[in-house]
Formats: sequence, C-alpha cells, structure tokens
Amino acid sequence: MAHVVVIGALPASLINFRGELIAALVAAGHRVTALAGPASADTRAEIESLGVTFVEYPVARNGFNPIEDLKTWWALRKILRALKPNVVLAYTIKPVIWGGLAARSVPGLRFFALITGLGYAFQGEGWLRGSLKRVAVTLYRAGVSRAERVVFQNPDNQAEFVNRGIVERNRTDVVNGSGVDVLRFSPTPVPQGDVVFLTIARLLGEKGLREFVQAAGQIKRDTPNAVFRIVGPADPSPDGIPAEEVTRWTQDRVVEYLGAADDVRPHIQDCHVYVLASYHEGMPRTVLEAMAMGRPILTTEVSGCRETVVPGDNGYLVPAGDAQALAERMRWFIEHIDELQAMGEASRRLAEARFDVRAVNARLLRIMELA
Repeated sequence: MAHVVVIGALPASLINFRGELIAALVAAGHRVTALAGPASADTRAEIESLGVTFVEYPVARNGFNPIEDLKTWWALRKILRALKPNVVLAYTIKPVIWGGLAARSVPGLRFFALITGLGYAFQGEGWLRGSLKRVAVTLYRAGVSRAERVVFQNPDNQAEFVNRGIVERNRTDVVNGSGVDVLRFSPTPVPQGDVVFLTIARLLGEKGLREFVQAAGQIKRDTPNAVFRIVGPADPSPDGIPAEEVTRWTQDRVVEYLGAADDVRPHIQDCHVYVLASYHEGMPRTVLEAMAMGRPILTTEVSGCRETVVPGDNGYLVPAGDAQALAERMRWFIEHIDELQAMGEASRRLAEARFDVRAVNARLLRIMELA
C-alpha cells in the first residue's frame, strides 16, 4: 500500500471537498497525510477523524506574493522530503504550483494535479488581469511539468491548459467534478407556497451574486411574493463583495442573506429553484448538491456549469453576466411552478448517473493507480 499526501490550501476543504476521496484512500488501505494551511483545533480533529495525519504549512490563498509563496514552496519541500511519500495529489492553484515544484525534491515521487477551476487570474480583461494570467500560466507550467497526470473537472478547463501549452493533452484526464454524496443529499419534494430561489456561494462578484440581486429586483416589481435567498461566507479575495453592499441588498428587501452554513441541506430543502449565476467554475459542488436533492437548476452557460443542465429537462442555462436573461428565466419558473417537481426529479437522476461521488473517486483512484 502507498503513502499518499493530499495537499489543499483551506483546511475545511479537506473535509468538504476531499473528505470522501480521503476516506476512499484510507478504505483502500493507503496511509494518508493531509496538508493545508493553519487549522483550528476542531477542524484539525475533524480532518484526523478521517483516519489521516494532518500537517499544517504556510499558504496565502489569494494573490501572488513572492516572499510568501517562496515560504510555501520551502515548507512543502521540507515536509515532503521528511515524509517521503509515494504519491502526492494537490488541488487548487497554490498547492498545485508549489506542491508540484516541491515534489521534485523527492526522488521517485509520483505527483498528480487536480485542477478544480481556473480562478480569478484567468478571468476578465485589462492589463492587470492579463498580467495575472501570464504569471499564472508560467507558474502552472512549472508546477505540473513533472506531474504524472493533470486531472480536470470539465473539458473546457482541460482545453485551456492544453491550448496555452501548460500541459500536453496525453497527460490529462477529466472527471465529473468533485462529485456529490447522493446518499447524504437525498431527494425531498419541492415545497408548496411562493417560489423560493436560492443561491449558495462565497460572496464574490464572479459568482454572479450582483446579477442574482438585479434579477430579483426586476421580479419583485411584479411578483412581490417571490423569495430570493443567498447563503455563503464572506471572502477576502480582490473580487470579494463588501459587507456594506450585502447590507444594502437586505435593507432594500430584495434578497435575504442568511450567512454561512455548515449544512446547506435545510436551505436546499426549503427552495424551489437552485440558482448559480457564476462566471466560471470547475464543477459547482452546490449545484450538484441541489440536483441530488431534487431541485431544478438555473445556471450559466459557462465551463463547469453547463455540464450540470439538460436544458428543458432539469433546468435552464443563461448567459453569464446577463441579469435580464436571468430574470426572464426566473419568471418562467414562477409561471410553470407545476413543472418544478418533474424537473427536480430529472436533476436527481442526472446526479445519480453522472456525479455520484463514489464513482468520481473510484475513477480518480484508477487514474492514480491506487484502486
């Protein structure tokens, strides 16, 4: 059996996004060490309850700070040289780049990169975004240069990396996102009453929250009983939405902001339609969770999101950044409330067929030859 190191940045993501994968590795008999940034005692205990050893390392999730990033690389290099694992799996930009470079210092180490989305640096136009993109491309190319496989969560992200010369196509694979636990996220009937639209996301502009609020404002003019809810934590990144702006949304009674949630299932259960107006995704976990619980999906025609919807069957797609199109489709859901249950059932079938976390993780283990 192998000693596998899983490198993330945010400690909670080891539980929320990689927990089932880590459990599958442990169940297969592998020794697992999980690495992430500094964690609270409770989070550390929850990670270690998966049957793994947890090791902290310094990492700044946002921005490119050469001094801080060199500290990250040096710390990972030191940890990997001490642990001497057989396999490393890194996900998100900093762990992939600096973990990939650090892995070079351990002879015979097999390194795998999981690209869970392209992130802020690859989006938008202008001099600053262009500079960030060039830096990100250069660093990614170095980080994955010796990766045995680079795994993507949608084919558009795969094409972006291949077309930019970051990695050769014959070293890549695609899996259906991070998957969803279809047993934990069990289907519930679409509720009765006024239509509730829900979005769950970090408070970032690129998640389309401003478009969600604008569309809600349009709907409220002629359908004041429609309900619009946002669940999710604040985010310190450059694209973070200021708290004062969120307060204005709630004071205007356009949307209800319910804060962060450790368990999103009650919120999904109480909604009629799940909305994610994101500009880009790897594969949106919240959409998969809403699908598994039997909710129609309204999301954008962008990488990662479009794979979750069969238009007219389990939901609809609209252009990113288009609040008017979003509002028009919201009106359709309100006017066709009698169709929402059937659309939700179609979502559940799609979640079971394509996005079951057990199937996704089994494929990842086969890719890494750890099954």
